Amino acid sequence: MSDFLRYIREDLHDFLYSKLFLLTAFASLVPLSASIAETPSEASSATPTIDYSQGLHKTAAPNWSKITWDTLPAIQQPGFLKIPKNLISTFGYDPSRSWTAGQKVDSVVMLGDADDAFKMSYLSLKTISKVALPTTATTTKPTLKDFGLMQWQTPKTLVKAMPELSNLSLSEVPPLAELFSKNGGGGGTISQAISSNPQAADLTLDKIDLSKYSLDSIPGLDKTQLGKFKSWQQAYVNQIPKLNQVPFDKMPQPISSDVGIVGIASVVLGTAEKGDASAGNDYFVSGSVVRGDRTEEVACPQGIECSYLEMGDFAGEQGGLYGKRWASGSSQQVKGGYGILAAVNGGKEPTGRLVYGSGFKVALTGVNESKGTADFGLFFRICARPPFQQKTCTPYFIGPVPWLPVSENDLVIVGTGR
Repeated sequence: MSDFLRYIREDLHDFLYSKLFLLTAFASLVPLSASIAETPSEASSATPTIDYSQGLHKTAAPNWSKITWDTLPAIQQPGFLKIPKNLISTFGYDPSRSWTAGQKVDSVVMLGDADDAFKMSYLSLKTISKVALPTTATTTKPTLKDFGLMQWQTPKTLVKAMPELSNLSLSEVPPLAELFSKNGGGGGTISQAISSNPQAADLTLDKIDLSKYSLDSIPGLDKTQLGKFKSWQQAYVNQIPKLNQVPFDKMPQPISSDVGIVGIASVVLGTAEKGDASAGNDYFVSGSVVRGDRTEEVACPQGIECSYLEMGDFAGEQGGLYGKRWASGSSQQVKGGYGILAAVNGGKEPTGRLVYGSGFKVALTGVNESKGTADFGLFFRICARPPFQQKTCTPYFIGPVPWLPVSENDLVIVGTGR
């Protein structure tokens, strides 16, 4: 099948499933406001950076060896996603959630949302502890309750995730011993207990007090990859001990510390600017994220407000970035998402770019023409991969999370857009 026909088929698949989702779930999905609260540059001052320069131009580049989920600034706007009960079986878990302004990102993003970006499902508690940054906070030793995805595991799903458990005696795994003893009993090995008491074998572990048990009360738990556990996708980042302290450059699929493609911030232009018919898509570096997780540049509509950052190139007028515009997401909303979840938030996301990969989209959130400064924010999305179907994602609408500002004559990290 040619690339053209494959993309036509994928687009038709997305269209039909999005329409089905709208028909069944429209009442449960209220699009958020299309406007973006401007994020002051001071809000991102705590983000770890390294100085980067090229010629006479410089910028504060993100220091990914010190940036973690925990160090990201708080989300600036509230929102929610509610999946109707009749569709939860399609996903295999419930990705519904809500969040408030000021909430930390690690309590909003689920593992399944960003697994293609960072491959967090490959991590185990043991590998996490090895790469997590040390913290000065005094913390008690984590329990099974702190390992959030344990609450919906059952003896059966634990044995599926950790086959070596089946031959252990029930007494060697105290949490399972308690669960069986309180629900009809069971003896011998765990495998024998499951066979003799299938009803108890299907009970979730939240039926017992998980705070009583340390992580090593289940032998081998710390060595098991997160992706082995049932419905691992619906665990929040902060529900996995120390995961929010793992630097982004230490993820199984790390963010590159290389700044990649950079341009020069020539001039910022404010809300008096309007979309120009003579400035088509090829004049812009900002736009939509489409299937394949790539940025597709989108021009501002003619006559509509369009504040933007105009860039220069080190090669001068012959350079590929010379004169290109990064439009503000507070001015322009573009089509986003794909598959069933593309209908969320009215199918819209702020215009921007995938500068650092698909984990989040970088949007220009406001310009100050008199000061010559541009503020940026990060936006996150919700993704799922239903069984036997392609991945589906909402538009990038969770945010903004204040990011590193840029002043005129500074460098601008553009990335590859993928």
